[in-house]
Amino acid sequence: MEVCVSPDLMLLQVIAILIFVAVFAIATLRKVHLGILMFPAACGVGVWLAGMSLRDVVGGFPVSIMVLLAGVTYLFGIAHANGTIDRLIEAVLARVGDRAVILPVVFFALTAAVSAMGSPLAGLVVAPIGMPLAKKYGMDPMLMALAIGSGFSAGAFAPTSLFGIVSYGTAHQANIELNPLTLFAVAVVANLVLLIAAYLIFGGFGRIGRRGASSASVAPAEAGSRAPLGRNQIATIVCLIGLVVAVIAGSLAGLDPDIGVLCFGFGAALTLIDPASGRTAVSRIDWSTVLLVGGIITFVGVLQRMGSVELLGEAARNAGVPLLAALVVCMVGALVSAFASTTGILAALVPLALPLVASGDVAGWALISALAVCSSIVDVSPFSTVGAALIATAAEEDRPRMTSLLTRWGLSLVVLGPVVLVGILVLPGSL
Repeated sequence: MEVCVSPDLMLLQVIAILIFVAVFAIATLRKVHLGILMFPAACGVGVWLAGMSLRDVVGGFPVSIMVLLAGVTYLFGIAHANGTIDRLIEAVLARVGDRAVILPVVFFALTAAVSAMGSPLAGLVVAPIGMPLAKKYGMDPMLMALAIGSGFSAGAFAPTSLFGIVSYGTAHQANIELNPLTLFAVAVVANLVLLIAAYLIFGGFGRIGRRGASSASVAPAEAGSRAPLGRNQIATIVCLIGLVVAVIAGSLAGLDPDIGVLCFGFGAALTLIDPASGRTAVSRIDWSTVLLVGGIITFVGVLQRMGSVELLGEAARNAGVPLLAALVVCMVGALVSAFASTTGILAALVPLALPLVASGDVAGWALISALAVCSSIVDVSPFSTVGAALIATAAEEDRPRMTSLLTRWGLSLVVLGPVVLVGILVLPGSL
């Protein structure tokens, strides 16, 4: 049964959508915090266009996601502050030695592990180590850059990290069933495929091995002289393992564990053991992302209340090809994310994809997983923070070539990523 919408209401719905897009554009062009603009804009649209009370508008702020983000970034802020993260990286590199052929795989895993610890951008701490090592081993810097970039994207969708939290948190808020471990698995597999492609295009297994053999002298030689782990670092590692075990066990048992609360619990234990690191970690809580996600989701809640989201969904259904609509949504997410905030795109497009899921023609978990990963794998573009950091940490003479190649790689994934992921994840469920 079709719902009739009056022309006046439809005009208000369209105006609300245009304001939403305009705020995105203004924030990008003026380089100001998107969440700060989104929140008051949401209040204005909600009160003046939607006829909502201010209390109802503010009530749409995603408190549960805020707890997740704050808890995760606090716990891993302690791990950074007491040196645990640095020691873990050193231990892994010491075991690599002169086996240059596995360096990209090691840095993929290192970046993924660090990115999984709350803030994905924290994974970029390995870039100043990895890019110079690639130069010393005679490796194509593009291979190392893509290994780090793919590891960043893979780890970012862990249940304990930002992209994963935003994706499945927003999906659950929209009543879309999405297992966080399923999303993580999709991200890991997709980025491993990209790593293999990078190996084949920018070096090849044999060539790295031959080049690396002549550079064995650059392998870390001081591995045996490292000081033992301190009490605080051992306690941190125990808590991190405990968090991972609790999340996996809870998810497998169908208990839907609250990761934010778990992180605050482990963080509280660690701050009692090491108050100094606990105080430092408070400043590492990612309030910027909390405001970003909160502002966008609050505005999207107003759009849902006005029926603007249903209007977009109706337009997609009227196109008659839900699969094509899903492909377009993923391409839009990938394209915008190559130039703007991936977190913002995820928070905005996950709810806007809801009407496609509601039609029953597209599996919700498949579409959200495809959209999320498509929006992340393009982050190696030089126009994003990840791509810019990779170029900045490369040798000066390599930067022009890397800028050109990362641009091609990132923009090619704007098309290839959605086509492949929608084809593999979404298409089977729509047949």
